[in-house]
Amino acid sequence: MDNQLSQSRRKFIRDAAAAAATPILFPMILSASPDIQKPPASERVNMALIGCGGMGNYNLKLFLRKPEVQVSAVCDPDKESRENTRHMVDQFYAKNSRTGKYQGCVAYNDFRDVITRKDIDAIIQATPDHWHGIIVIAAAKAGKDIYGEKPLSLTINQGRLMCDIVKNYGVVFQTGSQQRSDSRFRLACELVRNNRIGPVYKVEVGIPGGSVIGNQPAAPVPDGFDYNMWLGPAPYVPYCKHRTHFEFRNILDYSGGMITDWGAHHIDIAQWGLGTTETGPVHIQGNGQYPEDGLWNAAVTFNFTATYADGRQVVVSDSFPQGVKFIGEKGWVFVKRGFIDAEPKSLLKSVIKPQEIHLYPSDDHRQNFLDCIRSRGETAAPIEQAHRSITIAHLANIAMQLQRPIHWNPEKEEFVNDPEAYRMSRRALREPWRL
Repeated sequence: MDNQLSQSRRKFIRDAAAAAATPILFPMILSASPDIQKPPASERVNMALIGCGGMGNYNLKLFLRKPEVQVSAVCDPDKESRENTRHMVDQFYAKNSRTGKYQGCVAYNDFRDVITRKDIDAIIQATPDHWHGIIVIAAAKAGKDIYGEKPLSLTINQGRLMCDIVKNYGVVFQTGSQQRSDSRFRLACELVRNNRIGPVYKVEVGIPGGSVIGNQPAAPVPDGFDYNMWLGPAPYVPYCKHRTHFEFRNILDYSGGMITDWGAHHIDIAQWGLGTTETGPVHIQGNGQYPEDGLWNAAVTFNFTATYADGRQVVVSDSFPQGVKFIGEKGWVFVKRGFIDAEPKSLLKSVIKPQEIHLYPSDDHRQNFLDCIRSRGETAAPIEQAHRSITIAHLANIAMQLQRPIHWNPEKEEFVNDPEAYRMSRRALREPWRL
């Protein structure tokens, strides 16, 4: 893989190896600070964004503030989106340069033009879900480190392939499950892992329900939008406004609905707290209401139970309060973004002792990714664990669509005597796309 890495990245990693145990502190970039405060170009991570939508731009803005990052490219099949993002990058660097001018960020329509650039060290992968597998695999084979937005994959099969390729090519991968870098979620899981609420027998996971919309007439493709590229490996269908951009997640050709969108966050925390991050349940059953008509066809309401070999259960429903509630024989812990509660309340003041279980210490998800690029260590949200968490959401969608329980072997990652479920765990790709 070395011959695929840029000279700047090789030097960056080589120089950092001896000091990996002592973090390098870079000065913060202020709105008008001179560019001499940044590390030299040879020591920066040269980064590109693929997918200039909401989370893509959000992540990009946070990475732009990191002095050790240089954003050199953005990519999106929507010209307006990519040009707006390119302009944002150039404006940021212009404000922080001596001359007040900067035009060094290049905008692309096709992600392959980004991945083949030898000077790009890392990518932010923030496309719709149906593109995740293809782009991650191509980027890993090109030696790019990857910050990959959740949910990790569109299907179980794609997730397994992504994990194997990332491992085989030795690239650093951080899943955008930023709750792994939130102190409240970490505390909740440490309380559970250290038996503060006794043996856990159930976890209640609350995630939002889906939405419905009627059938939509075909419409002209907007100027500057490469709709065929946006569809990529998904089946061809005529364009309409409510199919693309943020609303893609309501359509099963491109996503798994709220079950995968929010399940990627909260089911992952359930796995983290239970200590099952590299395995999964053996039995999944549930009920989901899917629209009978209309453009959007992902589940609107749902309630499903994933049962592990030891009898513990993760119950996921849109009727629960949003968040994760661990229920044990001696109490409970509930956590969501910005809030944690427990019974008894004294648990919240409990100190995790040095000899007890301490989970991965990260308080800045993007900085953790950059630190791991330097150290080549495992990130706070590694790809294998993200795959195991999102597999539960995929299994739930399959069970609810089949309207019957399914049995799963998490060690072999195989369905138990169920060829129908097996077929639903993978997707055919539209020509000419391949994994």
